[in-house]
Amino acid sequence: MDCKNLSMSDHVLDKVLGVVPPCKSQLHLESLDTTILGEALCHQVRRCSELLYCGCFETCLNISQSILDITWEKLNTGYWKDVDINWRYVYSYASLFKAVSQMSLESKRKNVLDAIKTCDMGLLMGAPVLDNVLRRLVSHLTCMLQKNDAGHQTLTLKQEETIGKSCEASPEFHPQIKIKRLKTEHFSPKLHANQIDRVSCPSLEFFQKNYKTSHQAVIIQDAMDFWPALSSHKWSIDYIRKIAGLRTVPIEIGSKYTEESWSQKLMTISDFIDDYVVSPDPESKIGYLAQHQLFDQIPELQKDICIPTYCCLGNSDDVDINAWFGPKGTVSPLHQDPKHNFLSQVMGEKYIKLYSVEMTPYLYPHEGILSNTSQVDVENPDLDKFPLFSQALYTENILRPGEMVYIPPKCWHFVRSLSVSLSVSFWWE
Repeated sequence: MDCKNLSMSDHVLDKVLGVVPPCKSQLHLESLDTTILGEALCHQVRRCSELLYCGCFETCLNISQSILDITWEKLNTGYWKDVDINWRYVYSYASLFKAVSQMSLESKRKNVLDAIKTCDMGLLMGAPVLDNVLRRLVSHLTCMLQKNDAGHQTLTLKQEETIGKSCEASPEFHPQIKIKRLKTEHFSPKLHANQIDRVSCPSLEFFQKNYKTSHQAVIIQDAMDFWPALSSHKWSIDYIRKIAGLRTVPIEIGSKYTEESWSQKLMTISDFIDDYVVSPDPESKIGYLAQHQLFDQIPELQKDICIPTYCCLGNSDDVDINAWFGPKGTVSPLHQDPKHNFLSQVMGEKYIKLYSVEMTPYLYPHEGILSNTSQVDVENPDLDKFPLFSQALYTENILRPGEMVYIPPKCWHFVRSLSVSLSVSFWWE
């Protein structure tokens, strides 16, 4: 297939040339498996790419959306793990075609915002293609907007204490709306004598001998002070909004994932902060950005954290990193995980309650898919229904900013945020 350059006379699209492959052949669409996807869909993908590279952006936009609709149905039918990877590849390609088309039709701020959302949907639902082109593209677009908005704050109407100075701005790009700063509240529950031990930055040998080998939980201090998130790029609501506010993420709605009313929805981090973190409606359900691979999606934030040195004691180099961000009152019900975990606190405080794996007979795990989760409401146990729970021994403590708690594999843990909180978990084997 002959190479054709993208028709990008628009200033915004000119800057994208370094991210998007310059010709159709470099898309490598021949790698898609037609036996899985069907010849008709693969033909539509190829046709969409041809329209993109000849500058027929409006038609390309329509066809790419059609491809996304078809693929969305496949991705949301049955179990996620059973979906063939080719469907996720197609979702990524169609997201790329749609994002470039959106920017090409009109170089207004809204078009770029729409393209950012399209890229994020591709990152969430698709699989990396072309050296993760969507992640590179969305980072580029976000950076472009940040430079364009230099000297202006992201919009918000729901925070307290008005700050900042008004500045001149065009009505299209920078409406003059003042920003208000969040007031955080902290409440520390009364702790009993059986508290989780604290230790200051133990050596690898000491940690291995006294905690990892014996599967003993411990709170480690002074081991993450050097993180940019706690120093040079200190994380705050304003900082998270500035770096990632435009990005679309999945938000859990409801106090616990064990409740029938629990659900998820997609929204930008800025909207999540406004609606659920800064001044949530007391009549609304709690929103929680929970167990999300935020740092794979937004590498600008990944640069602000570091994998704990102790993870090198594992049998694999793979470390699963997840973000946990939400208001006061978010709860992770009593459950266990199969891997070692360092839950690292960056913002706010969390109450942690731990039960060793030996306590499992007293904790009444669910059967089936939630077998790693206890049926017991730790804060309000029904001892008539779960009488043995009263015999379960536990340790507890409060996790503060700059501390990480080591949670051994299969150790049961309950977590409640005591304030607006942002934690990072590192799961390793």
